[in-house]
Amino acid sequence: MDGASETHTPVHEDVKGTIPQAAPCPEESHHATLPACRSTKCHSQSTLLSIFSLEYQKRTKRTISRHHAPEVIESHYQRYLSEAKAHPTAPVLLQLANEVDLSPALMARLILDRFLQDLEGGMPSKTLLNSMLKEPSLIPDLLLANNIYQCTINDCCYGPLVDCIKHAIGQEHEVLLCDKLKERNLSFLDENQLRAKGYDKTPDIILEVPVAVEGHIVHWIESKASFGDDHSHRTYLNEQFWSYWNRWHSSCHLRFGPGLVIYWYGFIGELDCQRDRGILLKDCFPTDIVTLCHASQQERAPRAPE
Repeated sequence: MDGASETHTPVHEDVKGTIPQAAPCPEESHHATLPACRSTKCHSQSTLLSIFSLEYQKRTKRTISRHHAPEVIESHYQRYLSEAKAHPTAPVLLQLANEVDLSPALMARLILDRFLQDLEGGMPSKTLLNSMLKEPSLIPDLLLANNIYQCTINDCCYGPLVDCIKHAIGQEHEVLLCDKLKERNLSFLDENQLRAKGYDKTPDIILEVPVAVEGHIVHWIESKASFGDDHSHRTYLNEQFWSYWNRWHSSCHLRFGPGLVIYWYGFIGELDCQRDRGILLKDCFPTDIVTLCHASQQERAPRAPE
């Protein structure tokens, strides 16, 4: 489903629903909490998938360390070798990943790394490892190559295939944003133009003439083709949004100033609490943009006699 064409509603943390998680840990709940809409609209499929992906990745970060223990890796590897020999046509590595509750793509990375250690006589380079994960046909062991491929195409949250899809979706929404700005005849610079001018860390869009959205001045716009949960938004604030607000460029003697973040797949409503400090959140392109020209026309409009 094309999330770019849908309307996504900010959601609240206080009312909870549930969606199932794939392969939950035994010690954890078998459901992930999903905040409910503050309106009567239903969540879109794209929003639900984005929330699921975020929750799955957070849970993986909490449990991945136990799979990186050397003895555990060796156990996984020896089990793979044994079962692959006994069942050469079965997706044994994918089945092993599901059984031990590990992302298939991450399991593939662990097993391939261990295989290359024997082949190379030491730790393989990340370049070699990544190239083989992206193109399993480069793996000299055809049986392992097939198992790596099966893991890659059956992982919805990790791996080179997912990375490509996420990048493409992000690009699609940036193009959508540019198209919306052009429809409104708003002059802007995109990220590529800004980098060509020597800017290092920039938002996706800088408006050459600021606008007002819901009474707030907007100098820049950041496009996020994902759901805005507490963890991801806090990370973006610290690593990106506040630096945009405070960014000083001596070449043009200006700061980026306040801006707008569009979470195309929705966000937790309570996170939109920094408007007075210069960070406005929306889940779609705003329809109530006030331009400098529009504001001037309003000021010049004759008033009715009192």
